[in-house]
Amino acid sequence: MNLPASLPALADCLRSGALPLPEYIAQLAARFAAREPDVHAFMPEPGRFERLLHAAQQLQARFPNPAARPALFGVAMGIKDIFHVDGFATTGGSRLPVEVLRGTEAPSVTRLKQAGALVLGKTVSTEFAYFGPGATCNPHSPAGQPHTPGGSSSGSAAAVAAGLAPLTLGTQTIGSIVRPAAYCGVVGFKPSYDRIPRAGVIALAPSLDHVGVFAADLAGVQLAASLLANSWNTKPAVAHKPVFGIPEGPYLERAAPNMLAHFRATAQKLADCRL
Repeated sequence: MNLPASLPALADCLRSGALPLPEYIAQLAARFAAREPDVHAFMPEPGRFERLLHAAQQLQARFPNPAARPALFGVAMGIKDIFHVDGFATTGGSRLPVEVLRGTEAPSVTRLKQAGALVLGKTVSTEFAYFGPGATCNPHSPAGQPHTPGGSSSGSAAAVAAGLAPLTLGTQTIGSIVRPAAYCGVVGFKPSYDRIPRAGVIALAPSLDHVGVFAADLAGVQLAASLLANSWNTKPAVAHKPVFGIPEGPYLERAAPNMLAHFRATAQKLADCRL
């Protein structure tokens, strides 16, 4: 079967066994071989899919009964390379010896593992989540014209946009989740300060740093955030829709026709949304 683009749909298929883990990993490996050489969303790792298949087999052995499987059973996730992850080197997008940057696994990573997610690998970050860009290219770039994916969570956003991972972790100090999400056309969620623990992450500005997530759609972000956040309450439906202003004029008219069409379609989707 084809891989569902939405995280909840994919997770349902993996939990139920409708999509067996070996088949899922084989499809991921094929997609990786086709897209990753151009996108460079992930840090290089020899034997990535052999390791992932072994981890999937161990997970399958722990949860043979589909009814007992956790929410993200078998979902492959990407982790920005400023998060510490057991068994993986952390470089922070730098050339420093990895021994210098060792640390305890981030609780955010541990929570997703406990929910059944598997680590596909580390995603490329700008150097120490600041300025110096990594090798990642925007997956929507025209052939031979590489465009920026935005930073600093560049690899995390690009991995979701390229279909390499349905879920990735990133961070934001100023705009490092919302900007690459916008550039790559995915959903990025930066929660309120410390809603998702910042421990185990190389800090840029501790009073401003936030941990967040990327997914292909809002439903995917909501599922991941509900597992990551220190508290997660579903709010009741609002009585009245909010009012959004839509800009007009020369600035908007400078947009490419396809982007303008998408913008207007999104505005209409919001107008039609039932709250």
